[in-house]
Amino acid sequence: MERKNIIKALFLLLIIGCVTSCKTIETPQTAEMQEYPKREFRGAWIQTAFQGEYKEMTPAEMRRSFVRKLNFLQACGINAIIFQVRPEADAFYRSKLEPWSRFYTGEQGVAPEGNFDVMAFLIKECHKRNMEFHAWLNPYRISTAGNTKFAASHIYHRHPEWFVTYNKQILFDPGLPQSRQFICKVVKDIVTRYDVDAIHMDDYFYPYPAAGAFFPDDKSFRRYGLAKGYKPEQRADWRRENVNLLIQELKRTILLSKPWVRFGISPFGIYRNKKSTPDGSGSNTNGLQNYDDLYADVLHWVKEGWIDYNIPQIYWEIGHPAADYATLIGWWSQYAGNSHLYIGQDVARTMKAAQLTEKMRLERSLPNIQGNCFWPANEILWNNKGVADSLKQHYHRYPALIPAYTHLHDRAPKPVKKLKAEWTAEGYMLHWKAEQDKGNPELATYFVVYRFGKKEKIDLENPAHIVAITRNTYYKLPYDEGDTRYRYVVTAVDRFHNESKKGRTVKVKL
Repeated sequence: MERKNIIKALFLLLIIGCVTSCKTIETPQTAEMQEYPKREFRGAWIQTAFQGEYKEMTPAEMRRSFVRKLNFLQACGINAIIFQVRPEADAFYRSKLEPWSRFYTGEQGVAPEGNFDVMAFLIKECHKRNMEFHAWLNPYRISTAGNTKFAASHIYHRHPEWFVTYNKQILFDPGLPQSRQFICKVVKDIVTRYDVDAIHMDDYFYPYPAAGAFFPDDKSFRRYGLAKGYKPEQRADWRRENVNLLIQELKRTILLSKPWVRFGISPFGIYRNKKSTPDGSGSNTNGLQNYDDLYADVLHWVKEGWIDYNIPQIYWEIGHPAADYATLIGWWSQYAGNSHLYIGQDVARTMKAAQLTEKMRLERSLPNIQGNCFWPANEILWNNKGVADSLKQHYHRYPALIPAYTHLHDRAPKPVKKLKAEWTAEGYMLHWKAEQDKGNPELATYFVVYRFGKKEKIDLENPAHIVAITRNTYYKLPYDEGDTRYRYVVTAVDRFHNESKKGRTVKVKL
């Protein structure tokens, strides 16, 4: 099976090479840039639902645990953390709208010691390492198995009429405008009070279908579906419109609150199967579908610009008979639109199939794919079958900037000023100045430090020359004997990840 997979992947790469060769001729430099891209989203999901570790920890233990995890993930090249802050209409942060999560303290509504705010702590620690923090919310779910003991302050007690039970889960009824309004209120609260980089939602919209069970939305359909002119046989269209409205209203809420905060979705890996689409535009797969089964019209959200990034969960193997990884990433790349497209990777399945090399090369060969997100982060932390070693030593060998969100803002910040090297009490340091304001995302947010030999050509597109990506306005130089000449270049990058067109240069002897 392994040999067949390799042959299939090489064949697909050959086809891609034949198609793109008409447009460009690959040089050693472009090949290296593909092997080690300077810009790439490298995310990792940290789950909180069903994780018993948090409720057993004191705040001090939790701080130490998260610092260890972030340090390890940073060493593996991860530049974005997607942390589950709201698994059941509850909170891993201080909220007046929803109670503390049972997955955090063991009992919903019970505060942690000292009201320790996990999200606030993680945002600070992520930004200290220049990693992004994406707040991951499950929009509709309020009970994963119907047995959650709701705190007195939970919205369920105030408005039980907003909720339905399906397959033992309790969920907001997506057909009710009140559900959308409340979810938007929660998102606005997070965005306005916390310095998050993005709001993130995964694949749980309408619930995964259970055999023989009909989703109980008769009441809301009669009140809102029929009133809008939908016929009984068009209920699926009405359900899709309900989710469309939520996504549209969430994007508007974020834009009006903090326009630099992105909105991303991680949908199930299959949009539609080819056999389900009249025009044959679906993927050559055979599985559950976003459009038909979860009522999530992801391509419509991309087309309308309601989401800034899309991370389809393509958790299968290359060669999977029903959902082939190679087929699916090619399909999503074809329909990427103007939204950033990253690939959701199942670490355990990938490593078990020994396909990390094939997947990374294939993903980086497709023009519209700009990175990966690894599920779950724990598999990297455990170094499952050497995945952490592979990321450190090869695939994430050099640092990477997150691709710029030019559809939100496409003007580079001003270059840094007054770059100089000087001795200080802390050692030999580079210092510079830059115009900064936390309330202005168009100004410098972080800086990239490059190093070149005396006679090396300055090439800011080669990540091998990046020695630091930092939010500080200084960098400690690795002083040795003072006999070797180097040139250091420092650039400024804004909150949208636009890099200054020019960098300031200083010559030093180390």
